[in-house]
Amino acid sequence: MIKRSAIQSTSLLLQQIQDDIIHCELCPRLRTYCQGIGATRRRAYQDQTYWARPVPGFGDPRARVLIVGLAPGAHGANRTGRPFTGDGSGDFMYPVLHDLGFANKPRAIARDDGLKLHHAWIASVVRCAPPGDKPLPQEIRNCSQHFTAEVAALPRIKVIVCLGKIAFDGCISHLLHTNVIPAKSPYRFAHAAEYRLPNGIYLLASYHPSLRNTNTGRLDRPMFTRVFLRARELAGLAI
Repeated sequence: MIKRSAIQSTSLLLQQIQDDIIHCELCPRLRTYCQGIGATRRRAYQDQTYWARPVPGFGDPRARVLIVGLAPGAHGANRTGRPFTGDGSGDFMYPVLHDLGFANKPRAIARDDGLKLHHAWIASVVRCAPPGDKPLPQEIRNCSQHFTAEVAALPRIKVIVCLGKIAFDGCISHLLHTNVIPAKSPYRFAHAAEYRLPNGIYLLASYHPSLRNTNTGRLDRPMFTRVFLRARELAGLAI
């Protein structure tokens, strides 16, 4: 009963955090951009209604692995309202998560497609799609409060996997500002980089599964899979 009550409490707290994210208006440039994309739409999605709001994280409240991305894609999560859903990055990532037991389905199409995560939560350092996939430093700082709230609401996290350098740098800034680490300098981004933080949580890094990386071969499926196999191992999850 105690465990069930704790899980219910965590779920309610995460729901409140998700609601706060959805209604955030801290970055006028990003809000204008997302709404504009949602109004004009890409030709392939002319018959769809875009989410066009800040995109909250989602996953298992009992997550042991936190997956951190950069920001919603303009015609991906900004359209569907769920991270890595409806774009090329998700098409690359979710089959790997499914194969390794982190997801119940290999494809992410829409918020109501029945996809669920097991032992994982997906968030991002910026919750609105930025022009050119390049958020401004102040926009990252504005959004950091949401990331901090999510991390605090996920007490079972053992491993953080950062997808791309911006996500990695945003996570390092969070760790510095919450006094988990005393300095940034020992932590450098590289694919498959691994650090054990002073609080016992492990920090892993991967190239971002963007089409720019996957189409050029900079990141392939075996490389990506090895990072998440290591995450499972460090999180104490059976493979």
